[in-house]
Amino acid sequence: MGKKSGTGLTRLRNAFGWSMAGLAAALKHEKAFQQELGLCLILAPLALWLGETGSEKALLLGSLSLVLIVELLNSAIEAVVDRFGDEIHPLSGRAKDIGSAAVFIALANVALVWILVLFC
Repeated sequence: MGKKSGTGLTRLRNAFGWSMAGLAAALKHEKAFQQELGLCLILAPLALWLGETGSEKALLLGSLSLVLIVELLNSAIEAVVDRFGDEIHPLSGRAKDIGSAAVFIALANVALVWILVLFC
């Protein structure tokens, strides 16, 4: 059985708590998330400074937050795959590779958005 979520405000409070626990786990255990968060903490103020309009700022910041979201999902996939054992299985490798590819595309998206917003 999974965690019981409750109803109404109890459900929202529980969901918030589980979300914070997930962020804390990523900060503690996931080196890639730590690095990407560090990059975001450097680039976010630049996005606010370099973006001329609200839309530009939103695009620059949104591309950064997308990397963090995708990295969290990738880390969750890796944790589930690792949970089921150390044996090498093609589907386990494929799942991890696809998660890594998603992070790569999110990072490429940052580069593309920043180039288009700032130089075009």
